[in-house]
Amino acid sequence: MSDIQPWYKQFWPWFLILLPLCAVIASFNLLFTALNNSDSLVAEDYYKEGKAINMDLQKVNYAKQIGMQYLAVIDDNTVEITQHGGPAYTAALNIHLYHRTIEEHDIELKVTADGSGVYRIPLTETMKGPWEIRIEGFDSQWRIQQRIDITDDVEYWLN
Repeated sequence: MSDIQPWYKQFWPWFLILLPLCAVIASFNLLFTALNNSDSLVAEDYYKEGKAINMDLQKVNYAKQIGMQYLAVIDDNTVEITQHGGPAYTAALNIHLYHRTIEEHDIELKVTADGSGVYRIPLTETMKGPWEIRIEGFDSQWRIQQRIDITDDVEYWLN
């Protein structure tokens, strides 16, 4: 009588089946992840957005020409923005705080100054890491935008 076991009781056939099976399971897992987490950074109409970028650059250049400059002081629960250059601007500001990677953290507000000329933005959570601050006049004639990396309570010159 022979000592040969059936194939399903041996180690090597199961080992050889297990390797491709792991690859198939990993592929389905990757497909599921890709379908559920779409990339929000890809623009549907990239041509129109490209034209809009050129318009934005004109606003940024105009702000530099007239010397607009602001100081942003960021702490754990507020952002305080004060003007330090350019013609006096007392109207409301459109302020956008964009997180570079997480869209849910973005803040867009129209803010008016208090009696001392300080624009205050209350924060619901601490801002840390990479951000882009965009300040635009209420009349949309000029714009200041700058990328910053927030580490602690810090002051940032925006011009």
